[in-house]
Amino acid sequence: MGIFEPFRAIGYTTSSVPFSVQRLGIEAFVTVTVGKAFQIYNCAKLTLVLVGPQLPKKIRALASYRDYTFAAYGTDIAVFKRSHQVATWSNHNAKVNLLLLFGEHILSADIDGNLYIWGFKGIDENLEPVGHIKLDENFTPSCIMHPDTYLNKVIIGSQEGSLQLWNISTKKKLYEFKGWKSSICSCVSSPALDVVAIGCADGKVHVHNIRYDEEIVTFTHSTRGAVTALSFSTDGQPLLASGGSSGVISIWNLEKRRLQSVIKEAHDGSVLSLHFFVNEPVLLSSSSDNSIKMWIFDTSDGDGRLLRFRSGHSAPPQCIRFYANGRHFLSAGQDRAFRLFSIIQDHQSRELSQRHITKRAKKLRVKEEEIKLKPVIAFDCAEIRERDWCNVVTCHMDTAQAYVWRLQNFVLGEHILKPRPENPTPVKACAISACGNFAILGTAGGWIERFNLQSGSSRGSYVDPSERSGSAHEGEVVGIACDPTNTHMISAGYHGDIKVWDFKGRGVPSRWEVGSSVVRIVFNRLNGLLAVATDDLIIRLFDVVASRMVRKFEGHTDRITDMCFSEDGKWLLSSSMDGSLRVWDVILARQIDALHVDVSVTALSLSPNMDILATSHVDQNGVYLWVNQSMFSGASKVGSYASGKRVVSVKLPSVSSTKGSEAEDIDEPVGNSAQIEDALPTLVLQIPDLVTLSSYPKGQWQSLINLDVIKERNKPIEPPKKPEKAPFFLPSVPSLSGEIMFKPTGSTNEAKGGEESSRIKGALAPSVFLQVLQSSAEMKNFSEFTDFIKTLSPSSLDMELRILQIVGDEDEEEPEKLVPIELLLDYFIDETACRNNFDFVQAVIRVFLKIHGETIRRQSRLQDKASKLLDVQRNTWQRVDKMFQSARCMVTFLSNSQF
Repeated sequence: MGIFEPFRAIGYTTSSVPFSVQRLGIEAFVTVTVGKAFQIYNCAKLTLVLVGPQLPKKIRALASYRDYTFAAYGTDIAVFKRSHQVATWSNHNAKVNLLLLFGEHILSADIDGNLYIWGFKGIDENLEPVGHIKLDENFTPSCIMHPDTYLNKVIIGSQEGSLQLWNISTKKKLYEFKGWKSSICSCVSSPALDVVAIGCADGKVHVHNIRYDEEIVTFTHSTRGAVTALSFSTDGQPLLASGGSSGVISIWNLEKRRLQSVIKEAHDGSVLSLHFFVNEPVLLSSSSDNSIKMWIFDTSDGDGRLLRFRSGHSAPPQCIRFYANGRHFLSAGQDRAFRLFSIIQDHQSRELSQRHITKRAKKLRVKEEEIKLKPVIAFDCAEIRERDWCNVVTCHMDTAQAYVWRLQNFVLGEHILKPRPENPTPVKACAISACGNFAILGTAGGWIERFNLQSGSSRGSYVDPSERSGSAHEGEVVGIACDPTNTHMISAGYHGDIKVWDFKGRGVPSRWEVGSSVVRIVFNRLNGLLAVATDDLIIRLFDVVASRMVRKFEGHTDRITDMCFSEDGKWLLSSSMDGSLRVWDVILARQIDALHVDVSVTALSLSPNMDILATSHVDQNGVYLWVNQSMFSGASKVGSYASGKRVVSVKLPSVSSTKGSEAEDIDEPVGNSAQIEDALPTLVLQIPDLVTLSSYPKGQWQSLINLDVIKERNKPIEPPKKPEKAPFFLPSVPSLSGEIMFKPTGSTNEAKGGEESSRIKGALAPSVFLQVLQSSAEMKNFSEFTDFIKTLSPSSLDMELRILQIVGDEDEEEPEKLVPIELLLDYFIDETACRNNFDFVQAVIRVFLKIHGETIRRQSRLQDKASKLLDVQRNTWQRVDKMFQSARCMVTFLSNSQF
């Protein structure tokens, strides 16, 4: 158990398993695999509707029927009803690689040639297969299909190149097709009877009549590779779609027996599945490049155009960073894509446009990959000028210029930043100033130049006169950072020289040597600390103003890949190629938590709210999210969930959100847990001169204030109708707490005689509200009472306060009725003075004064307590308001300043 617990993985659309399409009513759904889990998309807009649970092994085959999903993993087959696993079939002794829905049965075939028949009707009662067929020894099944109108018969293709027709009812082989001396990769039935299409590894598509064992036509792919997917059109057009391992989709005209159109570069990887929707000119395709695409054939020339798609990175992401208050993050991958992911809504994730890539590729007759910008190696963003101009700048591999992006429109900007055009070298580092007006670029030749983001013009370069090369650094610029007031700019050279520049004057007021080659730098604008990771596997923290080292962290055993500060500057997170992710406490100067994963972390980013940590890993196309327990746990000490100096082995998050993870200590703990707990900081519940809010839902205490408006709005238009036959109710005694108290059984005379006394006793019995209030006042500790009224609904709390209301002049005759009001005033004075639950208590005070204000005005004994409450309230708020005004003046001053 650690501070960060696995949450879920995002950015995965599909993996290298063919999808399964099913229709429920008028809607179609497609089920795809993502590693060890499956996802279901609505084909109308390709929106994600369901994510299945995690399985022990990767899914190798899929089938679906209505609410049921069948997933083969290893030697087992899991049966799901929606997202709940209802059964597991485990008769196979070898890996299952084929599943076929066959009426009310599922056919499964493994690599050893065993074919099992399963019935999923009444699945809870019988988990055994209905039948078993053993295929020939020299026959390795590679695909399976059911020819239309062929009762109880299936065709099985093999890697050896032959096909066999089996009757699964009699379990007999009826016929064997010799094949074409090439491995069978795919086969599909056509709308025409007795006709099937077969795709081979040599790139040929054979349209075959299985009734007479005659070949009708043969098509050959122009590109090399196997035919991995086939599908016939059913909307009246005689079309056959075929997909190859090169990512090209070919459309063949069966009447003219020729190629009609080709969708070049349809996918970046092998096409896994193709499916024409029933009576629609729409083709669905999936690929191993982590994408699903829908193509529509509605043009006059018969070519298909992209209708909609859902995709993620087709290569591992290299850089990630949170954006927009932690609800989105930017990701740059080795696939030359720059993406924006949403952690809330999957359909909001998208790739940023590089301006008409497809049209330019068609015009130039080149691949889209050749036109796209090279992979991003570093980027920076600023939200402050998002609506005005480009607010993202990116550096690309082996590129002597940087590009800007307008994130509001999700498009590449109009300016290209070219530092030192007379002697260009690749740009290696970039940063955007806190004001969002400037971008600073550093190159491999040691040159640093500042640009205006609005115009794209250069605004001067930073040159160190002491350098022989006449640039900022002798070698490559590893990192650049700016302070929050545009006073200083910090740069780091590869050879270990750190320089602090005057942002406007471009001089070098201070510099220092690290003593080792710098790998990466991260600057925190809140505390002014610069974290520097070097080749000696040590992280050093420098105070930029004092120009001295203040912290030194050691622990990583391999190259440090990334670092980031928490928003408050108290934590520093670092990752390494040794597979570890470590959390360092900057104040205590020690490690407070460490995780170890099987796949090394390449990049990480902590959200501004500090609730979500995002990581990318080697050879993983997705981004993994971890939840920060310190934001949600009720524990008062970090040590209750942090691992201290121990390194805890944790599994990566799955596609479906998880509640926890299996953890295992791989290092011996240093000291006992009590010592670690004492060494770690304690979460302070009350900060001097500040007020503490209740963490109570805002809607609850706002509903309490506006309860009258809510009741008026929800008032029924018509009066309630009396039922024809009133139901029988047990006799009960009314109580103020709302609980039903049944009258004890007894004689009729006793019931009649004691009826009046029972009503009086029930009316005079104190409620739970008053009991808790009185006990808290006796103990002089109102925390129990606060916790109690928090559990009440707004209407219940309003009722309890109104019950104490005094009407007329009854208070003069019965002064004991004023006692509950006095106790409530004492409670408000105590809670306001303690400055706890400030927002909730203010709401209760407002309702209390609204109900009992007139009573307090008439009673002098209550006026004194009300005056005391007013003084406490004024003193408490004045302290907070003074700090608000100071901060407001500072913000106003800085906003009007010209940097």
